[in-house]
Amino acid sequence: MHDLNHAPADGTHPLCDDTVDRVDRADPRVEIPAYDRNALTAGVVHIGVGAFHRAHQQIYFDALARTGETAWGVIGVGLHSRSPMDALEPQDTLYTVVERGADEDTVRIVGTLSEVLHGPEDPEAVIRAMADEHIRLVTLTVTGGGYHVDLETHALLEDAEDIRHDLGDPHHPETFLPYVVEALARRRANGVAPFTVLSCDNVPANGAVARAAVTSFARLKDEGLADWIAEHVAFPSSMVDRITPETTEESAAWVGEEFGIHDQWPVITEPFRQWVIEDRFCNERPPLDRVGVQFVADTGPYELVKKRLLNGSHCALGYLGSLAGHRTTNDAMSDPAISGYLRRLMDAEIGPLLPEVDGVDLERYKATLIERFANPNVADELQRLAGRGSTKMPSYLLPTLHEAIDRGTPHALLDLAVAGWLRYLCGTDCDGNELTIKDARLQELESLLRQDWPDPRPLLAERSIFGGLGEDEAFASRIETLVRALDERGVHAVLAEAEAE
Repeated sequence: MHDLNHAPADGTHPLCDDTVDRVDRADPRVEIPAYDRNALTAGVVHIGVGAFHRAHQQIYFDALARTGETAWGVIGVGLHSRSPMDALEPQDTLYTVVERGADEDTVRIVGTLSEVLHGPEDPEAVIRAMADEHIRLVTLTVTGGGYHVDLETHALLEDAEDIRHDLGDPHHPETFLPYVVEALARRRANGVAPFTVLSCDNVPANGAVARAAVTSFARLKDEGLADWIAEHVAFPSSMVDRITPETTEESAAWVGEEFGIHDQWPVITEPFRQWVIEDRFCNERPPLDRVGVQFVADTGPYELVKKRLLNGSHCALGYLGSLAGHRTTNDAMSDPAISGYLRRLMDAEIGPLLPEVDGVDLERYKATLIERFANPNVADELQRLAGRGSTKMPSYLLPTLHEAIDRGTPHALLDLAVAGWLRYLCGTDCDGNELTIKDARLQELESLLRQDWPDPRPLLAERSIFGGLGEDEAFASRIETLVRALDERGVHAVLAEAEAE
């Protein structure tokens, strides 16, 4: 129990089970859990309790609990920093989600996160939780690099440092793989049905990637277990969509000032959300279709539309917006040159290569994306969008470029996005201001760029990123011309030239 006499001096209410009713009375805009949290049973373990999970998957499970369904509470697991636990444990794992539209805010306290575990601190507790027969689903947001799988061949990257560590010391894991594999091994040994493993990461064919990672890791430890997993465990693919900036001290302070809630780790997000899941489960399927989740036979078309239009455009926006001196999405979208380029990119080069998808109006979807990117109340950092380019570009933007070249369709604006990324990797914007670059392969990328800058050919020859594009001399020459133009004349001049073509 929490001592209510130790409320913050600013008059906000410390968020916890004891004070949540008081929060509701203090501001009628705040929606609190309309269900008995003590009646919830954990049916899900989620690995990777970051802002996106708390703004997306948890919202659906919270909505499900509000329908009276009590069997799908969630146990959260952190694999790295202990900060999530430090923030959530004193709050009885309650937290605030503020959906910020252009005109109004919607606020809810989420109560379905029943427990948070820190893997490095107590690996056994995580494995025990997943081995429990009540857990029917394990969900993942571990980022694309967290699977340690080649995204083209689906081969496990056995030489990766974290994988080598986990093979040598599985009792102190660095990745999610030893946790999942050991929990499945215990369920197999005890005659308990396996859980479904559901990836919620923006990775192409994320179900197949998760399956490859888990079965390949298991095979290195136990052939029989790997065969059992391959036969009995389901790894459905999913498509997730919601723009969610990282939580900052400033956003937490704003939640306190605006709504009177003292929450150490709230989430600020947009009103839009979507979750499409392949209807393939090896254990009980959560009835998430009651609360807006789409269960479909094939997520591929939905994934293709979202990743190429939203994520691909995000890449272009992150790099060219940053080079132009902008630091947030809404600032960049208020620049007519940037927003106009982005809409032309969607209309002329990305959209024409996309299939028709049941229930998806491409014209409306593109218009909605422009509105979402420009939302003045969800100021996403361009640095976040521009991070991990060595993973994002080959996943989101370069596939469209490959297809455009193969089919002979226009791709000048896609070329410009590629040139923008290479120029961004130099570490300054076009006015010489320093940029902070986050990429696991940054040292390697910088080394390739420095070989003969501004000639991009050494980096374009990196097949793990560009495939065979680097062997296309016409393409390499165009990228070199664009990189030089960005260096010499800046983003706005180059965009103006592209507009005139």
